[in-house]
Amino acid sequence: MKILVTGYSGQLGFDVCRELDRRKISYYGAVRRDFDLTDADAVSQFIINYKPDAVIHCAAYTAVDKAEDEVGLCRKINVDAVRAIAMTCCSIGAKLVYISTDYVFPGDGEEFYEINDAKKPLNVYGQSKLDGERIVETLLEKYFIVRISWVFGINGHNFIRSMLNLSKTHNNLTIVDDQIGSPTYTADLAPLLCSMVQSDKYGIYHATNEGICSWAEFAENIFMSAGLKVRVTGQPSSAYPTRAKRPLNSRMSKKSLDKAGFKHLPDWHDALRRYIYELQAVGALPEKQ
Repeated sequence: MKILVTGYSGQLGFDVCRELDRRKISYYGAVRRDFDLTDADAVSQFIINYKPDAVIHCAAYTAVDKAEDEVGLCRKINVDAVRAIAMTCCSIGAKLVYISTDYVFPGDGEEFYEINDAKKPLNVYGQSKLDGERIVETLLEKYFIVRISWVFGINGHNFIRSMLNLSKTHNNLTIVDDQIGSPTYTADLAPLLCSMVQSDKYGIYHATNEGICSWAEFAENIFMSAGLKVRVTGQPSSAYPTRAKRPLNSRMSKKSLDKAGFKHLPDWHDALRRYIYELQAVGALPEKQ
C-alpha cells in the first residue's frame, strides 16, 4: 500500500507519517513546496504522478478567526483543494481520509452530537469544512470523514503550548469555561487513521480523546501536569469576544467507531500527561515554579 499524506509539517500529518513508519507502510509526506493547495491543478497533478492507493488529507486552512476576513483563501484551501483531491482520488481509485471538525455543528445544547445530526456552522472555517465533507461524500464511495476537535501534537502550535508560554509571564489567567469539548492528541489519533485507511469500513466518524472538559478545566490540568503554579479563573465566552464565533457544545458521540469495531482513543487526561512528557523530552517545558 502506498499513501500520500498532506500537511506533513503540521501536527497531525507529522504523527500520521510517524505511525506509517512504525507500520512499515510506504508513504510520502507532502509539504507546501510539493504543491500549492490554492492551485487545484497542481494538487491533482501531484496525486496523479504519485499514484497513491490512499490519501490522508491532513492539510487545511485552520486560522479560525482570520478566515472571517480571508474567506476566499480559506475556501480555496478547504473547499476547492478538497474537490481536486476527491476528484483525483475518484479517477485513480484511491481511498480518501478527510479530516473535519466539530465546528460543522451549531454547538447548542449539552447532548453528544451524532454523525448525522443537523449541521449549522457558526463561522467561515466551519462552513468551509462542512462544504468539504459534502464534496467528499458526493464524489467518492471509498472515503473516511473524521471529525476531531481541540487538537494538540508535538509538531506545531496548540492550546497547550500557548498556556505553557503564558505561564512564563503570568501567575493568573482567565480562560473561557462555557465551551465544552474533547481534546485530541495527534499521537493517539494517527494510529486510528492508519487502521481506517487499511480497512474498507468507509463512512463518517468522530475521533477525539475520551472525556470532556471546558477550556478552563483543560488549562488547569495542563499546569498541574507540568508542575506549574498558575491560577485559572473561568469566564463566559461573552466576556472574551473573538472574530469568529465558537460552538459552546463540541461533545461528539463515538457510536460510529463502536459500530465499525474501532477502538476509542485514550482518556484526555492520560493523553495530556503523555504529551507533557513528550514536550519534556525535547526540552520544550518552562521551568517549574
